[in-house]
Amino acid sequence: MASSKSDESRDGVPLTNLDASLFDGADATKRDLVDYLDAVSERILPGLRDRPLSVMRVRPGQAPFMQKNVPKYTPDWVRTIKLWAEASHRDVSYALCDDRPTLLWFANQRAVEYHATLFVAADPGRPTHLVLDLDPPEDSDSFRHAVDAAKLVRQALADLGLAGALKTSGAKGVHVFVPIVDTEPDDAAAATRAIAARAERLDPDIATTAYVKADRGGKVFVDSTRAHGATVIATYSPRLRPGAPVSFPVAWEDADDVVPRDFTVRNAAGLLGSRDPWAEALPEPQRLPADLVAEGHEIPVARVVAMHEGKRRKRAAEKAEEATEG
Repeated sequence: MASSKSDESRDGVPLTNLDASLFDGADATKRDLVDYLDAVSERILPGLRDRPLSVMRVRPGQAPFMQKNVPKYTPDWVRTIKLWAEASHRDVSYALCDDRPTLLWFANQRAVEYHATLFVAADPGRPTHLVLDLDPPEDSDSFRHAVDAAKLVRQALADLGLAGALKTSGAKGVHVFVPIVDTEPDDAAAATRAIAARAERLDPDIATTAYVKADRGGKVFVDSTRAHGATVIATYSPRLRPGAPVSFPVAWEDADDVVPRDFTVRNAAGLLGSRDPWAEALPEPQRLPADLVAEGHEIPVARVVAMHEGKRRKRAAEKAEEATEG
């Protein structure tokens, strides 16, 4: 079969159907995705390299899906690592997106989103950073609220002698990354909970750590659950959202002047020029204060609390229903 005129290859990687629409509402083609990821490869790869990777793919006529286990047709030059998945009780073979050919291969597979672990494959027992995910409520000015909550996180960090870097999530919120050193996974998770709680205390009218949406009261959720086993959208990764936005670094002093749709697969590379603002913004890895870690260990894990509260509310509702029927 003859190649389409939209087919080509880069760095030895065949690229096909480049002029096809990327996904409904993307306002972009597969070529736009490939061109963007190729243009930012030297900036996105440091955040992906040596980290087990999950991707969100979209095929024509199909719903988007998360791919963790690499498919059987994965080229043998794509490095992989097997990790035990407790949820599915099996080994999962994750890709390690270490270089430009691997990134281009994923782009050709219509992998739009790139979700990396908080640890590197060479040392899976050591998280390399904490992540605070600021998830705003659904309203017309939600991103502004997320930025306000991020500033509370920044202040909580500063009070501890720590620092973090800010980026858009590419969706509706923002992430604060805190590089760390020599920290056990449980201690990193505890510290994340403590920082979130401190941010909430700074201004409880803006921020909340309530895991159950119904309990948030229209406030920004300071999500501290991106702990060791979780993944986070990589900086510079596109998102499967209308307009194909990307997760983009934001200087703290510019945070009030941007919105997520400012950065898309069509313009983000041009906005960067020759710079890598994420590399510039990230502080050196920091040692977490012992009292912060101890404080966090006293805070229950949000998901566990929510699970027990959900069961309690269900029992209460069932009892109320039985009383009404009686």
